[in-house]
Amino acid sequence: MRLSEAEWKIADCLWRNNSMTITELTRELGSVTGWSKNTIITMLKRMVEKGAVTYVQEDKAKRFSPAIDRTEAELEETTSFLDKVYNGNVGLMISNLIGSDQLTEEQLEELRKIIREG
Repeated sequence: MRLSEAEWKIADCLWRNNSMTITELTRELGSVTGWSKNTIITMLKRMVEKGAVTYVQEDKAKRFSPAIDRTEAELEETTSFLDKVYNGNVGLMISNLIGSDQLTEEQLEELRKIIREG
């Protein structure tokens, strides 16, 4: 299941908090994104329809929870990115990152460690 960038922001809040109401999501995301309550309601509706989010009706509010596992969503997003940008070639991606001189020495050492242990 693919999530849009905006849906990732909502999913991230839900993954961190397990469940939230629209009011809680608006409070947390509104100041950062500028989204109104209506925008969040629209995105939640779309996410419910695609099966990314579920909800339970409480007294006066719906409580939303993630319906997908974060690790699975990250893996799917990573695979999609690799396929789209690098034709699935992780070596080419790493080569481009290293060649760009944008990785810190700590990041390079982390890559070396991952490769050694993998």
